[in-house]
Amino acid sequence: MSDCVFCRILKGEIPAQKVHEDDRAVALLDINPVAPGHTLVLPRAHHETWTDLPPELASHLSVVAQAVARGVVKAQGAQGFNLLMNNHRCSGQAIPHAHFHVIPRKTDDGVKYGWPTKPAQGDELAKTAERIRQALKS
Repeated sequence: MSDCVFCRILKGEIPAQKVHEDDRAVALLDINPVAPGHTLVLPRAHHETWTDLPPELASHLSVVAQAVARGVVKAQGAQGFNLLMNNHRCSGQAIPHAHFHVIPRKTDDGVKYGWPTKPAQGDELAKTAERIRQALKS
């Protein structure tokens, strides 16, 4: 996709600090990091979301993200990391090219994550589970 920022980076049109490259995936530093070492892991091929990826590419990205997470934690002296992927604009995906965020974390680093939660009511969990089971069959 010609107007995709990540595709332009992969073509060499926009510079990036790459920390990993292979024939199917690239990992590069986020230019607006949540924490120093915040790294993005993306496929070379343009796919918008996780569910658009061919299964073998999704598997490869998982392997690369795992290796990158180990490297980021070690290099940054982190105590842990967040691994996340936003899918579609409504979930916070700013660039429509599938990518993982690997964000190094330290205790009391000031970064706050969380979603508003509330206890499920009545048979809500059972009904939701059944809808999902049925969707997985179709």
